[in-house]
Amino acid sequence: MLIPHPAILRRLVEEYEALIAHKGDVPDAGRRRELRVQDLAYTLCVSTGTREVGQALARARDMLAAAREPASVA
Repeated sequence: MLIPHPAILRRLVEEYEALIAHKGDVPDAGRRRELRVQDLAYTLCVSTGTREVGQALARARDMLAAAREPASVA
């Protein structure tokens, strides 16, 4: 599996969570927001090798946490 760059993965997670948090704030942008949320969910799933957005978010957080940890020397 390809590993997404942490900066890109972080942006995907942040944008997805921001759109979900503000769902319904701007009524006329509802359809565009819905399409973007679906696009982000799909991209997160593909990027993390999962099939459900909840799993994708959890996996993305794990991947981001691992990217922050220094590599161990064997």
